Amino acid sequence: MVTWLATRVRLEQLQAVGWRPHALFWLTGALVLTLVGVCLSALRWHRVLVVLERPAPMSVLVRHYLASLFVGNVLPSTIGGDVLRVSRLAHGSGDTPRVAASVVLERLTGWLVLPVLTFVGLVANPGLRRMAPGPAGTALAVAVATLVLLAVVLGVASSGGFDRAVGGDRGWRRFTSAVHLGLERVRRAPGLAFEVLTAGFAYQLVVVLAAFLGAKALGLSIGWTAMLAFFPVVAIVQVLPLTVSGLGTREAALIFFLHPFGVPDSHAFALGLLLYMVNLAVSLVGAPAFAIGNRSGQAVARG
Repeated sequence: MVTWLATRVRLEQLQAVGWRPHALFWLTGALVLTLVGVCLSALRWHRVLVVLERPAPMSVLVRHYLASLFVGNVLPSTIGGDVLRVSRLAHGSGDTPRVAASVVLERLTGWLVLPVLTFVGLVANPGLRRMAPGPAGTALAVAVATLVLLAVVLGVASSGGFDRAVGGDRGWRRFTSAVHLGLERVRRAPGLAFEVLTAGFAYQLVVVLAAFLGAKALGLSIGWTAMLAFFPVVAIVQVLPLTVSGLGTREAALIFFLHPFGVPDSHAFALGLLLYMVNLAVSLVGAPAFAIGNRSGQAVARG
């Protein structure tokens, strides 16, 4: 797909845009931050596994995360990558339900962190609600809806009635029991919950900062608070299993949220593609891990 797009670009158009030497600096920063984000995401997963009493070495988790990122770039949403993470890690530990529950619980932290970041951005810069009332209202509505959905999911999954109704020690019931067990341990160990959320906030902030640097590389005049308020909503929308790796969905969301700031639709679209390419470039680091397969089973078992 990228090769086809490259053949559609005319050289004179690139020359008309002009080359900004500092763009390489910002782009390199976005690449580095995206790789740092992968490590922070693996750290968040590590802390959730500790909650479930199934710890694994960080080196193994980073390797699995990179492989899942590679897979996620050619499959709808992040589901394919998450399945790969579960299968690879469970191969060594032999406890598929708890490993699967760790991935689910890790993802649920994003449902909390991303809306909070949007609230922080809107509160830190009240002018956003005047400059972009439509996008600000939409971002607020999506953030509130996400938190409400999260509250419902956590309320149902943590209830004793839910565990008695669908929990068990066989088949898929083992998975629901593992999710319930993880929520109970988080509730009883606030210190561990704090560690998980701290890693989650650090990861999402790095992702937003990488997007901010990507906008800088394209010469877009987007303030930090605007990116902090709106990009988390873009991140929420792009994980919906509608397109491959959020292509199209992410770009449409960026066009909607950045238009009030004078960003042309083509530039907002370009930012979405640039962020995808940055993510794709970092995910190539995981190609060898994906191709080689799971060679760390014994290490995980010992961990």
